[in-house]
Amino acid sequence: GSAAQQLPHDHHIFEDADMKMLHDMGIHTEWVQHNASPGTLYDEALRYEKGSAILSTGALAAFSGAKTGRSPLDKRVVEEPSTSEDIWWGSVNIPLTEKTFKINRERAIDYLNTRERLYVFDGFAGWDPDYRYKVRIITSRAYHALFMHNMLIRPTEEELANFGEPDYTIYNAGAFPCNRATPGMTSGTSVSLNFASREVVILGTQYAGEMKKGVFTIMNYLLPKRGILSMHASANEGRDGDVTVFFGLSGTGKTTLSADENRLLIGDDEHAWTSKGIFNIEGGCYAKAIGLTREKEPEIWDAIRFGALLENVVFDTRTGEVDYEDGSITENTRVSYPLEYIPNVKIPAVGGHPKNIIMLTCDAFGVLPPVSKLTPAQAMYHFISGYTAKVAGTEMGVTEPTATFSACFGAPFMVWHPAKYAELLADNMSKHNVNVGLFSTEKVVYGAAPFPGGKLAWNHHAQALNLIHERRCLQLVKNLTAVVLEKDEVLLNGLVRAKFQDEAEAKAFANILPFFEEAGEGPAPSTPPRKRDRAVELLMATPAKTKREEDDAAPGTPPRCEASKMRDEPTTPPAPKRARQTRLMDEEEPVSEKTKMVPNAPEQHSVLMDEVF
Repeated sequence: GSAAQQLPHDHHIFEDADMKMLHDMGIHTEWVQHNASPGTLYDEALRYEKGSAILSTGALAAFSGAKTGRSPLDKRVVEEPSTSEDIWWGSVNIPLTEKTFKINRERAIDYLNTRERLYVFDGFAGWDPDYRYKVRIITSRAYHALFMHNMLIRPTEEELANFGEPDYTIYNAGAFPCNRATPGMTSGTSVSLNFASREVVILGTQYAGEMKKGVFTIMNYLLPKRGILSMHASANEGRDGDVTVFFGLSGTGKTTLSADENRLLIGDDEHAWTSKGIFNIEGGCYAKAIGLTREKEPEIWDAIRFGALLENVVFDTRTGEVDYEDGSITENTRVSYPLEYIPNVKIPAVGGHPKNIIMLTCDAFGVLPPVSKLTPAQAMYHFISGYTAKVAGTEMGVTEPTATFSACFGAPFMVWHPAKYAELLADNMSKHNVNVGLFSTEKVVYGAAPFPGGKLAWNHHAQALNLIHERRCLQLVKNLTAVVLEKDEVLLNGLVRAKFQDEAEAKAFANILPFFEEAGEGPAPSTPPRKRDRAVELLMATPAKTKREEDDAAPGTPPRCEASKMRDEPTTPPAPKRARQTRLMDEEEPVSEKTKMVPNAPEQHSVLMDEVF
């Protein structure tokens, strides 16, 4: 009563019914701020959280402590009867007993009860009302509350008043570690999901991205169960309603390439594909800030203002100016902001069926061409294998690019076997006749010599996208030649002949199945044979071959991008074991007369691009 009267209008002590709900959870903290405004959360962070500051742009700076990236090795999923048959058990979804989960939950609640003030945010996951879920965050940090205010879909006053019981609750006690002696724990960090009790418990990490990806993991379970494809992808829409979806692992360019001033942004990271079209799962964007400039990414730059949250950036304490080139805290500096901060955003964040899908790979070893077109079979091959490089900082311990295979371009967040997502994608692609391309988004595409000057900036990929969207793809290779490389023969070598330091490593990708089984990214030993067989079937499926493809193809080889067919050295047997820095490209083949490129002959480039896009 009297205490509530002393609070500003945007602070709330829960009414009796809500306090009873918190009491039922075992939480008895007196001061609970419910869906507080960004201004209130700024005040709270500045007052109670060391290092927080208002920057020159008006954004809030916050620090996550020792953990500056996700901790995938500390993720656990409760194994219990109602969901155990659905889960893809293995190195991605490590089983946890219900007893240990309850111990962690009680430990988190005990910690939250020691705090003088807590923050609760109620929001939605999913812009399509037919597939929307209610999520509640309970945390001890204003920084976390502001982050989820940006990343979840913010309810209206009426929706908040009628919010009721959440579908899922996240207890974020990340400032307090888990007990290493608890069975199933391997460090002081734990991110535990219980699909039966509809709860997530976070201990030992204050990195805000754990909440975001926790919600995504939940949606990756719930949506496919309803026959809906969830996607680790960004999306935008053209003036004619044409939708492009960008698949990619964290840090490969989804946010950057989807932020196009000539197209409406639908979302930058998490989407779902229904019978009606696509929708964004989130209410905001979480962009990498390292190396950010107005020239390269003006939409993201301009979104950094009051209400935005800059995470783990270095700034001048006198002027509030951020040094975006400084990665001394982490290479994984981030900015979180609401979708509405992008001027050409589409609200509600829904769109039609995609016309184009672009698969993004951060090929740090200079093997892939910058742009390739994929057949449906090749698209499924790349989707299942998910070849890319882990980008520095996105996970704890990753300090330099490391080759990896991440199924569905997001294995750490997938709950079902990858075959389930692949089947849903294949069905949607077939129904809607989608074009699929592969972009290599590593800024130095071909690395050091023999490709001097072979740098491909983000704006060059954006130019390539514009040509694809405008159906003017015959100009693509010539444009890349003009702006990237000085000589046509250098481009020819770059596209046609991949240069490897270690040929054995390069050929190790020829058969993805050993990687899929051995790398911990594929079926666990307990995976039912039915699912394992279906995954193999999807991997090795090929469409009816043309006469040229029959002439070119070697028996038993997996589908490849068009550029990879232009090889001129004999194939050697693939190495079956995993290499830490495996190059992608499986074999060498003779150059056919149809695709042979002659330096300084533009008409020959046009013939190539007619095949590539």
